[in-house]
Parts: sequence; structure tokens; C-alpha cells
Amino acid sequence: MTRKKKTRSLADKVTIRTGRRKDYKKWRHENPDQVTSSRRFVAKKQQQRKLQAVRKLARQQSGQTIAIHPDKAGDNSPGEPS
Repeated sequence: MTRKKKTRSLADKVTIRTGRRKDYKKWRHENPDQVTSSRRFVAKKQQQRKLQAVRKLARQQSGQTIAIHPDKAGDNSPGEPS
């Protein structure tokens, strides 16, 4: 049987929200509907996603095209031998 480690901290014994990080994390976990990201953070992430999409599109367009299954390009009914 394992023993609980003794702690000198009172953080575990606090039941009210005091502004400490641990208390805030607990409150945030219990109240997800009251927690929202800041507008600045949301705007930053939207900008990053747009930039990422532009870069991905540029990579796709600059890459070489390869023919997948080039010998079956004329077949329009898979599974039937002709």
C-alpha cells in the first residue's frame, strides 16, 4: 500500500478560488462554458492557419505530378478484365 506524500503546501487544502494557478485550473476545468480565448489569441491563430494554408497550397502546386496507376488510365470499370 502506498502512502500519500506529505506536503508543506496548503494548496491542496484550499477549497475557495484564490487566484492561484492550481485553483484557477480547477475552476476552469469545472466551468468550461465560462472560459473563452482572448480575441487577440483567436485572431493570431486564424492568421497562422491562413498562412499555413497558403504555404501548403504553394508546396502542392510547385511539386511534381506523378501518375498513379498509369497502365489503368483507360479502364472505366474496375474489376472486369477486358
